[in-house]
Amino acid sequence: MKVGTRGSKLALAQARKVCGLLAEKGVAASPVVIRTSGDVHASEPLHAMKGVGAFVREIDDRLLAGDLDVAVHSLKDVPTKRPAGLATAATLKRESALDVAVTRDGERLAELKDGAVVGTSSTRRMALIKKYYPGLLTKNIRGNVDTRLRKLREGEYDAILLAEAGLLRMGMDIEAERLDPYEFVPSANQGVIAVVARPGTAAFDAVSALSDPDTWLETGVERAIASALDGGCVAPMGAYARRTGEFLDVVAEVLSLDGRRHARVRKAIPVKGHEAHALRLAEELAACGGRALVDEAKRELRCDD
Repeated sequence: MKVGTRGSKLALAQARKVCGLLAEKGVAASPVVIRTSGDVHASEPLHAMKGVGAFVREIDDRLLAGDLDVAVHSLKDVPTKRPAGLATAATLKRESALDVAVTRDGERLAELKDGAVVGTSSTRRMALIKKYYPGLLTKNIRGNVDTRLRKLREGEYDAILLAEAGLLRMGMDIEAERLDPYEFVPSANQGVIAVVARPGTAAFDAVSALSDPDTWLETGVERAIASALDGGCVAPMGAYARRTGEFLDVVAEVLSLDGRRHARVRKAIPVKGHEAHALRLAEELAACGGRALVDEAKRELRCDD
């Protein structure tokens, strides 16, 4: 089985994990590296790239052409609107949804001096830093985890923000501050590995067996909210769902780019009928200012995503 993936260390670690799980089920699989637009334009802020799916478009094309059997992605990079003929076949068990802060000298974010520079390429993380730590400055950063850590060590940044799941998958034991997901609300689907395939194929059926039911539920709720608000990768927006028994604890937030204003909803919704409940939560978020903040972010960033 040919498994499409980006070529970064993290992406390859994710693809190899999927190949290992398939091997346990008697299915031979190996990674095939595809270079994406997000890799080619590695210095541009993510929100400045045209269109959606900067890290998946080229892999989608190869999958649709039949050059690949399946593709492995970080689910948060996968647009909610997908090409006809492709579908998510599995979501692996989520390791962590949290953001973490890594500082050059081991401080917590609250201990950094005013004017300290925090590196991130995410408008959501930038807005949250401005909301909770208004004395800190934010600066765009791109590149893989090793590159970002090197820039931190060299003094270009005083702190950088990363997804904890990426550090876990790469086996990196570094000192980091874990940020509360009910304050520093993660991006929808953060920390989840997705396997995409063509429905009706043997490959789709094979990888479907790898899916974790709770993660499938949680990410479905998060994607429904993100899709309903139509923020794409531009709006500073987070959505996080966690199953507790027969309910899902859900928090969703949209912020202004400067972090000074926000719309936020947190509710427990039942697992039964969760799709409809997620859409009602999204409607409530939109009505209390979320829609206006999404539209404002698109205007300010001149993005029609």
